[in-house]
Parts: sequence; structure tokens; C-alpha cells
Amino acid sequence: MKTARNQPRPRPLRWLPAQWPADAAGRRNMALLVQLRWLAIAGQVATILLTHFAMGITLPLGSMLVVPCIAALMNVGSLMILRRRTDITHAELFLALLFDVLALTTQLYLSGGATNPFLSLYLVQVALGAVLLHRWSVWGIVAVSTACAAILAFVHRPLYLSGALEGHLFDLHIVGTWVCLTMVAVLLVLFMTPINRNIQERESHLARLRQQAAEEEHIVRMGLLASGAAHELGTPLAQLAVVLGDWRHMPQIAGNPALIEEVEEMEAAVRRCKSILTGVLMSAGEARGEAPEVTDVRHFIERIAQDWRAANPGMPLRCDFGPHDYPRIIADPVIRQAVTNLLDNAREAGATYVNMMVSRDSQWLHITVRDNGRGFSPDMLADVGKPYRSSKGRQGGGLGLFLVFNVARKLGGRVDASNGADGGAMVQLRLPFATLALEEDKDGA
Repeated sequence: MKTARNQPRPRPLRWLPAQWPADAAGRRNMALLVQLRWLAIAGQVATILLTHFAMGITLPLGSMLVVPCIAALMNVGSLMILRRRTDITHAELFLALLFDVLALTTQLYLSGGATNPFLSLYLVQVALGAVLLHRWSVWGIVAVSTACAAILAFVHRPLYLSGALEGHLFDLHIVGTWVCLTMVAVLLVLFMTPINRNIQERESHLARLRQQAAEEEHIVRMGLLASGAAHELGTPLAQLAVVLGDWRHMPQIAGNPALIEEVEEMEAAVRRCKSILTGVLMSAGEARGEAPEVTDVRHFIERIAQDWRAANPGMPLRCDFGPHDYPRIIADPVIRQAVTNLLDNAREAGATYVNMMVSRDSQWLHITVRDNGRGFSPDMLADVGKPYRSSKGRQGGGLGLFLVFNVARKLGGRVDASNGADGGAMVQLRLPFATLALEEDKDGA
């Protein structure tokens, strides 16, 4: 167990989501090529031995068996690379397919050249290249394949048939063509389907990244606008506070208890406005890292609840921490703002009471806000967390949950929204202790 030092230095928050998957479509496609090469190796060895020993067709066994051995070494090297890497480059996929084309060319050269019915296996490499490679690379595979096929028509080691097979070369060619066609069809179905799925997953991943980038740009603009407005409002609020202080000492007001009470109420309102502006600036990042708050979860949540009750008198808010022990955390202002947004959303949705339930397991802190309001509509649940998607029906609504979702995502957590069985809405904010905790403990839920 790691313990906190006397003067703990806050760890920087993780501003890249820990749950983002690696863009490993190239790695998965290379793994499929390795599987295809293993099948090719097994098929080549079986075909060579069957043709030479069972059919009595003389083949250069030594030379032809060297090719699958080299392919096996290629596969071993590819697997070692796959274990160390999270993705494979386009150039590496191109070289892998080019190796398979040259290996097939070598085998065809040693077994009849263009007269070998397995010449059609070039189409498998071309089809794989059309799916996996860029345009120039695909045409490179096409050019190499057609050039090799053309060369094999003139340069090859001829097959010699003897005994019962003598004079039946055409019949053997027809049977071999059927076998090759069946192999090509089966291989294309077996391998093109998962390759297409890998490509679709990659495109979906890139689309999610683009969406997140657009949302984060939107948040940056909102933060700049809020920060600018906070700075602009700070000066008139300060002047108003000075004026109210002067009023308090004026004889006309000092001798009138009713006016004194009104001045005190206005001063309290000014202090409240200053506190809100300070929170806006901190949430915008201007105060981040300057004075980090090291506290425990219970105290942090209770203070949020206390401030919210003070700002919303008459609205019941119950906090339930359950039978858990909580570690000390570095409480970032954006977490406070996210929890406050959840509470504000519950109030604005027509709730007459709000429950905030806090729990934990070995890795996550769970903060759940439950209310008895209108709940989420089916359309809202489908788009929950997107900007300007709100059930309140007012212009500019829907930013509260949008900010909560993005705060959770940036801290490596997640947000789940649902409706309660007896009505109302329930939103759970999950944050990882790996990001928040000042010290790691081994206690579970």
C-alpha cells in the first residue's frame, strides 16, 4: 500500500480516456493473414505429398518444401511482432501480401507454371489487397501478380506424367481447376468477412474520435465564453460590494433595521454571485493545479450537498454513503461542478426530493443521483449526454448532462442514465480511483 507524503503533490489528471480502444484493425488483419498463411502452408505440404507419392507425379520435393518452411518462419516472426505491437502499418500489410504472392509464384514455377490450375490463387491475394490496402498498393499487388502469371507462361518447370496419368493432363487440369475454385470461394468467405468487420470497427472508432473532438471543441468554446463572462462580471460585483459596504455605514441606513436587513441580504447575494463566478473560473481550468484540494470522499460529497442545500432551500437532499471506507482523493473542481449539475438537473426536472447515493468497489467510486421527477423520455435516453438534448423544453438546455459526460470521459470514467422502476430519473457517475485517489488501498466494496 502506498501512503501519502506529508506534502502530497497532486498527480495530473488523465485527460485521455483510459477506456479508449486502440485502433488495432491493422493488427487484427495481420493476424488473419497469418492464419491464412498457416492454411496455405498445410495445404501446400498436403498437396505436394499427395501429388508426388499418391498420384505418382514427379515433383522437386526438396525445393518445394523449402517454400512452406520459409513461410512458417515468416509466420513466427509476424507473431512475435504482433505480441509487441498494438497496430500494424499499411506498408507491413503490403509486404506480407507481396511475400505470399512471391511464395505462390515459386511453387507454381516448380509445378508446371501457367498450366497449373492453382494459378487462380493469385485472385485471393488480389481480393485481400483490395480490402486491406490503399489504391496504389492494390495496383501494386495486381501488377506483380499479373506479371508473375505472365512469366510463368514461358518460364517454369514442366510436369511429367507417366503411367496411368500419361495423356490425361487436360483431365487433371479440369479437376484441379474445380478444386482451386472451391478453395478460393471458401477462403474468401472465411477471411473477407472478419476483415470487413475489422474495417467497419475501425471506421466506427474513427467516427467516435471525430465526435469526441467536436464535443471537446464545443466545451473549450463554452469554457472561454464562461471565463470571459466571469472576468467581466467580477469588476461590477466588486464595485457593488464596496457600495453596499458604504451604505451599511450611512446614518440613514444604519438607524433603520429594515434597511440594514435588506443591505445584508444584498451583500449575501453578491457573495453568492462571487462564489458562483469563482466556481466557473475553476471549472474552466484557470485555478486547476494551483491549490488542489486533498480530502476524503465523504467530506467532499457532504460539502457539495451542504452548498447545494444552501442554494436550494426547501428542496430535500439525502446523502447515503453505505457501509464503506473511502480513500483520500484529490478533489478536482470539475467533479464538484459535475455533481452539482446532476443535482440541478434533478431539481429542474420537477423533483420534490433528491437522493444522492455514494458507494465504491475496488476500482471505482460510484455517485448516483436519484429523483422523483419526470424521468427521461425514450428519445432522451437514446441521446443522453449530447449537447442541447433536454427534456426541459427551453432553449440552450441539455448542457448540464453534456458537461457531466465529458468530465467523466476525460477522467477515465463513465455515466449511466436510466429511469427508476417507480418513476423519476437515476444518473450514476463512475470515476476510477486510479485517477482520483491520493493513495491506493486494497479495500473492496
